[in-house]
Amino acid sequence: MSKPVDVGSLRVGGYMIIDNEPCRIVDITKSKPGKHGSAKARIVAIGIFDGQKRQFVKPVDSTAEIPIIDKRPGQVFAINPNSIQIMDLETYEYVDAPIPEEEDLKDKLAVGTEVEYWKIMGRVKIVRTK
Repeated sequence: MSKPVDVGSLRVGGYMIIDNEPCRIVDITKSKPGKHGSAKARIVAIGIFDGQKRQFVKPVDSTAEIPIIDKRPGQVFAINPNSIQIMDLETYEYVDAPIPEEEDLKDKLAVGTEVEYWKIMGRVKIVRTK
């Protein structure tokens, strides 16, 4: 799920979708309007799930898609070899999330640990422990 927004209103630290992948914006460079064209924005972003750097150039007055991020509290219920099962603390439903890449976050995960996880475009990512 996403919603359209003007490219000119995007900010560093925000999120947008590039190549069907939700990304966090790390740099925005805006050019001045020229004689025959409008101002353009060059956006550099890093993928939330894959960590890949992506670039994006569009006119400032065009639209871009931003993902709707559902930030939820959860508790680690089980740790499997290739995924982690989380119980949502509000709805009490179970969600499977991939094991995070970050070593410091991976070391803190144990059964019973409270975490914050994000649901973005039908995918799940553990962001931090509480």
